Amino acid sequence: MILLRSGKEEDIESIQEMASKTWPAAYGDIISAEQIEYMLEKMYNKGELLSQLQKGYTFLIAEENDIDLGFASFSIHDSTNHIYKLHKLYVLPEAHGKGVGKLLINEVVNMVRKAGGKSLELNVNRDNKATEFYIKAGFNIKETVDLDIGNGFLMNDYVMEMAI
Repeated sequence: MILLRSGKEEDIESIQEMASKTWPAAYGDIISAEQIEYMLEKMYNKGELLSQLQKGYTFLIAEENDIDLGFASFSIHDSTNHIYKLHKLYVLPEAHGKGVGKLLINEVVNMVRKAGGKSLELNVNRDNKATEFYIKAGFNIKETVDLDIGNGFLMNDYVMEMAI
């Protein structure tokens, strides 16, 4: 049975390991290996993940038989309008098809709803197969953005939104 737990500082290493295993599979055909390496270092270094936890980001870890299979993180994005942002949702390639992603997104939505959220937003690469996953989960494309993330790299994303 797949269980969810709240991610804590002691989970940072596991989150980093899962990211390093999921990103090449998720983005290898979309962006360069150099951009993957740059983004992993920028977004998943221990200091950055610790900072996110300290800022109140909620991390969820999906596990089965004490083996971590995936994770998600979200936080309040706009407190005036009660908009939350899903920052991360990744499932190990070998766990695809087990319902881990659906379990994670459903729990995020439930937690946002309980916190009084009115909507949940996320960014997803326009060429990422996960776009279809998010549409099936109830998200709509809100806008198209190209974000300069430094070092000459861009993120070519959809901003997607789900009303809660």
